[in-house]
Amino acid sequence: MHAILTVAFPVFALVGIGWLGGRLRLLGAHGTTALNGFVTWFALPAMLFGALAKVHLEEILNWPFVAVFGGSMLATYLVGMVAARVVARAGLAHMSLHGLAASFGNVGYMGIPLCVAAFGPQGALPATLAVVLGAAGLLTLALVVAEFGGDNPPPSRAAAVARVAGAVLRSPIMQAVVLGMLVSALALPIPAPIGRFLDLLASAAGPCALFAIGHFLSEQGVGEEWREVGWASFGKVLLQPLLAFGLLAVVPAMDDMWMKSALLLAALPSAANCFVLAREYGRFVAGASATILVSTIASVFTVSALVVLLRIG
Repeated sequence: MHAILTVAFPVFALVGIGWLGGRLRLLGAHGTTALNGFVTWFALPAMLFGALAKVHLEEILNWPFVAVFGGSMLATYLVGMVAARVVARAGLAHMSLHGLAASFGNVGYMGIPLCVAAFGPQGALPATLAVVLGAAGLLTLALVVAEFGGDNPPPSRAAAVARVAGAVLRSPIMQAVVLGMLVSALALPIPAPIGRFLDLLASAAGPCALFAIGHFLSEQGVGEEWREVGWASFGKVLLQPLLAFGLLAVVPAMDDMWMKSALLLAALPSAANCFVLAREYGRFVAGASATILVSTIASVFTVSALVVLLRIG
C-alpha cells in the first residue's frame, strides 16, 4: 500500500485532476491543444535532451531492455493486427491502427513521470529509450503498413518509408533525442545557465503531461466497437507486460531498475497518438478513443499491482 501511495497515486491523481479540469471546462475549449503543444514542443523535449546529454550513450543503449520492451511491443502489435482481422474482418490499415492501439503505450506523457517517481532521475533513461523504440520503431512500422492499406497507397515501398520517416524526423521529441545523443557522443559541456533553464522547463513535463492526459480523456467518446476495444485494451495492459515478463527468461540479465522499468512501461495504457492517427486515416477512430479511455482506467489497477509486486518505492 505504501508503494501505491508513493509511486502510483501521485501519477494517477494528476491524470484525475486533469480529467476534472476538462469536465468543468476550466481551461476553455482549446485547453487540451494548448497543454499538448506545451508538453510536446517545449517541456518533454527539454527533459529528453537533458536526460541524454548528461550521460554516456553506453548507459542508455541497454540491449536486453530493447529485447524485452521492444520485443513485447512488436509481438503485441502483431497480435492486435490478427485480432482486428478475426473479430472485424478489418482491412490492412484498420488492422495496423488496431495493433498500434494495442501496443503503443503512453511512454512519453505517463511513462517518464512514472519512472522518475519510481526510480529518481535515473528512471528517465529507460523511459527515454522506450520513447525512441516506440516512435522510431513501432510507430514508423505501423504508419508504413497503414499507408499501404489506406485509400491512397504510395506508389512504392520507398515512397511510403520516406513519407513516414519525414514525419518522424520532424517530431520535436525525436529531434531532442537525436540532439541529446549527439551532445553526449561529442562530450560537449552544457553551460550552467542553459542547464538550469532546461532543468526548470523539464520539471514541468511530468505534471503537465499527466494533466494533459486527463484533460484529453474528458473529451473522448466511447464508441461502439466494443469487441475490438476489448482486445486492444487487453493487449495493452495485460498481454504486453506478460510477454515482457516471459522475455525476461530468455534475455541476458539486466540491472534491476531497467528490468522493472521494462515491465512498468509495457503495462502503460494506449497513447493519444493512436487516436490522432486513427482520425487521420479514418479507421478505428471511435475504437482508438475508447481504447485509450478503457486502458487508462484499467492501468490504474495493473500498474498499481506491478508497483507492489516489483516492490517499487
